[in-house]
This record gives sequence, C-alpha cells and structure tokens, in this order.
Amino acid sequence: MQAEIVIRALGALAQEHRLATFRLLVQAGADGMAAGALAEALGLPASSMSFHLAQLSHAGLVTQRRQSRSIIYTADYAAMGALMGYLTENCCGGASCAPAASANERNVA
Repeated sequence: MQAEIVIRALGALAQEHRLATFRLLVQAGADGMAAGALAEALGLPASSMSFHLAQLSHAGLVTQRRQSRSIIYTADYAAMGALMGYLTENCCGGASCAPAASANERNVA
C-alpha cells in the first residue's frame, strides 16, 4: 500500500464524525446503510453527512450503490484490511505481539 493512500485514509478517519460513520458501516456489514440512516444515527444534518461520506469515499474506505431512491454506503473491508496490514506489517520486529498486561489490568485484578 502506498504511503499517500494510507495518509489519505488515516486523515479521513481522524475526524470524530467520519470515524463514527466508518465504525457504523463496519457494524452494518455487507448490507450497509443509507446516508439518511447514518445521519439520523449520528444526529447530523444530511448535508454534513454527505460531506463526511464523500471524504470517506475519496479515501477509498467506503463504497456506494444505488438501491431504489437511496444510496447505500458500505465499508470497504479490503481497504480496511490493507490499511490494518500496512500499520502492522512489521509489528513487534518479529517478536510475539501478545501485549503485556497494562497497568489498569494489573490494578483491577
């Protein structure tokens, strides 16, 4: 994956409403969600939702399809997987990536 694509994707996700939108679309699965339903779920005006969806689409993180009079948006799982793969490609320098218990976890036990 090219660095400019990674930067565009991370930049798109580095905004509260776009991150929430993407997470909703990931939860929705292959069925996706209509733009209006996304706007309602997040309490955003339709014009703001359109802007955020355009940014996510431009970053290659969502796809859209027309279904009757609605546009249905779906998370692009291949793009998400490629982004996660890029971020973790050289994880832990070849050592086990099992995280040690965090301070919070140790204090709770």
